[in-house]
Amino acid sequence: MEEENIYEKIQELFGRFPENLNILEESINIDLQMEYFEFSKKLKKEQAEPGLLDQSVNLFDMEFPSESKKKLLATLASLEEVEAYRMIEKYLTEPDPELRDWAILSLQESRMLLQSKLLDQNQVFISTGLGGRGTDLRYFVVVLLKEDTLFSDLQKKILRNEFEFILKRHKAEIEQISFEERFAILLTLLPIKAPIQELFREAITETNQYGSFLETNFIVTNVKKMELAEIKDFIKKQKSMKPSSDPEDLPGSLP
Repeated sequence: MEEENIYEKIQELFGRFPENLNILEESINIDLQMEYFEFSKKLKKEQAEPGLLDQSVNLFDMEFPSESKKKLLATLASLEEVEAYRMIEKYLTEPDPELRDWAILSLQESRMLLQSKLLDQNQVFISTGLGGRGTDLRYFVVVLLKEDTLFSDLQKKILRNEFEFILKRHKAEIEQISFEERFAILLTLLPIKAPIQELFREAITETNQYGSFLETNFIVTNVKKMELAEIKDFIKKQKSMKPSSDPEDLPGSLP
C-alpha cells in the first residue's frame, strides 16, 4: 500500500467523496475477481441471446455444467432487468459451492447496473480481496514484538486496549485479534477516509509507552489474510532486501 490512501485516490478521480460508492463486502480472491471482470467485459461485446431469462432456470439444474452456469450468471448480470437480479439473488440462497463467489460478483454487478439506470448516475465500485462493510474496508494487519519471544498476558492486554482506543477514535474497529509467536494479527474495518499508515503508527506509539515492546514497522494489506508462514517469509525477504537498514526504513505494508 502506498502512503496515499484509497480515499485520496477517489478524490483525485472524482474531486469529492462520491455518494454513489459501492464496496464489495465479501472476501473474494483477487484472482477470481479479475477473472470475473475480464469475462464480463468480453461478454458485453457479444449480443445477448434471446430468451435469456427463460434459460436462467438452468442455474438450478444440478446437471447443467459449471462453466455454462458461470456464463449464464455473468450474462444475467449484464441485463437491465429486475427479474435478472432476482434470479441471481435466488440462486445465491443455495448456490453450487464452487460458484458462490462468482454469483456474488454477478449480483453486485447486476445491482450496480440497476442503480445506475434508476438513479441515472454511474456507480463507483471498489473491491478488495478482503471486502468491507458499508463504506469501511477490511484490512489484515500484523504487528511484531521486538524480541523473538511470545506475547505476555500483560502485553496482550495493553495492545488490545491501545489499538481499540486508537481505532475507535478513527471510527474504525477490530473484528478479530490473535497472537501467534511474536506476531499480533488483526482483522480490522477502517473507514475509506482513514489515514491507514498514520493510524497504525499512532497505535504502536501509544502501546510502546508501556514498555516499548513493539517494532515500529508493521504489515497491512487488504488483499488477503496471510498464513503464519507467509508472514515470516515476507519479513525475511524485506530484511534481506535491506540488510543494513534501520528497522524504521522497512516497508510498513504490502502493496
